[in-house]
Amino acid sequence: MAALVAIVCVGACSRALAFDDKVFDDKTGVKPQSSPWAVFQFGFSAYKSGHKDQAVEAYKYAAENGQIGATWKLARMYAEGDGVARDDYEAYKFFSEIADQDVEPGSPEESYVSDALVALGDYLKTGIPGTPVVADEVRAQEYFMRAAANYRNPTAQYEMGKMFLKGEGGVKKSIKQAGRWLQLAAEKGHAGAQATLGNLLFQSGKVVRGLTMMTVALARATPVDQSWIRGMQEEAFAVAGEADRRTAISLADDIIAKGANE
Repeated sequence: MAALVAIVCVGACSRALAFDDKVFDDKTGVKPQSSPWAVFQFGFSAYKSGHKDQAVEAYKYAAENGQIGATWKLARMYAEGDGVARDDYEAYKFFSEIADQDVEPGSPEESYVSDALVALGDYLKTGIPGTPVVADEVRAQEYFMRAAANYRNPTAQYEMGKMFLKGEGGVKKSIKQAGRWLQLAAEKGHAGAQATLGNLLFQSGKVVRGLTMMTVALARATPVDQSWIRGMQEEAFAVAGEADRRTAISLADDIIAKGANE
């Protein structure tokens, strides 16, 4: 997704002033018959310069005229309350529009669809209070599976791993299937998957490798995930032998220094 945004930025930022008077008027908004792609680029430029009200109007025009990237930006803005009042149901509707697109794996729009599928899965795990979107683990699993299998999204692969681990979302509990999905996500550097897979390995008797993976995951995790990963890692370290702990720490330090995945 960062690559897609960077591509847009190069085009938008270099020609922002030119687009300003061609596609947008401060009083009337987006000019009729404007190019959707040009309006999308203008919206990105307006967003980056802090004019998020103009960005929203530009994105809506571009989205209504087929720009998936604009629809994704709107979804993210509503989901995060970024420049607009947070509205998860509005975000859900925009993400649904993206998920309905027939986008082939490897296409330029792949990342938008992949991210939208994961977002929809997250919403459906708990539902959105006060809206028609109710908790539905089976539908959530279907969105995660589509993102995991078709687009190789590591977050979706991690979610599938957890579902197989617990037997949730309409799938039968399977440690083997859980390990397969967690391994795929871990290979892409997903800290949560690395920690969960590491704990599975530790519990199965592969002590050093499990401790190593959990230690690497803790070092790379975001602040949101560090708490539960640290608890898991410390619990495992507490029952491991001294020699295994030392070996795991040494291996983890080497992996982290090289920037590799375990």
